[in-house]
Amino acid sequence: MKKDPYFTWTERSFDLSQVFDKTEALKGIRILEVATLILGPGTPDYLGEFGAEVIKVELPPSGDTMRYVPPQGIFWKNGCPGFFPQNRNKYHLGIDLHKPEGKDLFKKLAAKSDVLVENLRAGTMDRWGLGWRQLSEINPRLIYCANNGFGQWGPFSVGRASYDVLAQAVSGMASITGFPGRPPQKVGFYVGDYMGALFGAIAVLAALHYRERTGKGQFIEFAQSEGLIRSMDWTWLFQHFTGKERGQYGNRDVAICPSDIFPCKDGHVAIAAASDEEFRGLCQAMGRPELASDPRFKDPMERLKEENARELLQIIRQWAATKTEEELDRLGEKHGFASAPVMDFKDLYEDEHLRARGSVWELDDPLYGKVVECGPVPKLSKTPGRLKWSAKPVGFHNEYVLRKLLGFSTGEIKKLREKGVIGRWADRPGAKPPDDWKEGEGQVF
Repeated sequence: MKKDPYFTWTERSFDLSQVFDKTEALKGIRILEVATLILGPGTPDYLGEFGAEVIKVELPPSGDTMRYVPPQGIFWKNGCPGFFPQNRNKYHLGIDLHKPEGKDLFKKLAAKSDVLVENLRAGTMDRWGLGWRQLSEINPRLIYCANNGFGQWGPFSVGRASYDVLAQAVSGMASITGFPGRPPQKVGFYVGDYMGALFGAIAVLAALHYRERTGKGQFIEFAQSEGLIRSMDWTWLFQHFTGKERGQYGNRDVAICPSDIFPCKDGHVAIAAASDEEFRGLCQAMGRPELASDPRFKDPMERLKEENARELLQIIRQWAATKTEEELDRLGEKHGFASAPVMDFKDLYEDEHLRARGSVWELDDPLYGKVVECGPVPKLSKTPGRLKWSAKPVGFHNEYVLRKLLGFSTGEIKKLREKGVIGRWADRPGAKPPDDWKEGEGQVF
């Protein structure tokens, strides 16, 4: 079968083999990061995929808390899998910001940076003398982005820590997740953290555009819980117009019918048919073409009525149970309705489509060897995102950053290390550095 010329052109435009021959959209933008866990580090990670130079500052020797939050107790080559996804393409610098010399060193870095991202409790950086009010005096062009749970002001902000589960709770997301009659349920991944980090990245890009026009930096604050509130589609208007709670609906979409996840012979399949044309196709596939003209189902609004919806979904459920995932997938393609198997992560890891598009990205990392990660999601034809290296140990790039960016000599760096102003992961008592780790190894990048 001859390939459509449009798909030939797009495949050529986004050819992964050409990625590293193309320029980077954010090349020349330097981001200084003082952040831990996911919400804070995620914003620079997204921007780093598109060429921003990210310098991650951590308290040596232990560093970011996420280095010690292993899923199911699993560590890998002295690293924690939970730390890797939001710390790619970064330079890792270990500075003790409690020490006066550490503060001075940090201020020198801030003076040479475009953006600072932090996610400490509200006011912490300011109390250290390293907040927006102090650093903007040194660098008026600095864009300062503070990501945290509840914002930088307001009764719920003062002294309060946040985690993703709290954001899902106070945003109302947990109250509408799950099946009717069951307790509230959190989403199965850190949706508040990763979505919040993305909101932070959008804000930084907007502030960079403003600075391009005015030459002025600014202070950005983002509340993780409010990011999740913003994401809840029609919930607000439903409450406003009806005075009713949205409620829990399980896997069923109450704005489209049919749209649900159905068990089949060898797994589960998502099926949706929003338009009349798609619904007619689904009826044909089920061998029940008469359903498309049934007064209960022929009109989209009739299909949404509770009694009709329940009956229609039960008909589809009984039919789907007689088919395999592959059969339902083929029928959806043949008859023009949406159908896809519920994939597990082994399926995704091995998926040819995702690998061809670079959404599953294999890295040949100089420290860890082969690493498979999630690649950049937006695909830019002229300035594509890319992964260059994986997360590294605390202080891995100390010498590289201090030499290249601040012009420090070997002697000056040695004195800072002796005073405990800078440090690295391997300085912990009894710590064994990763295999083949050498001081200044980051210079290969």
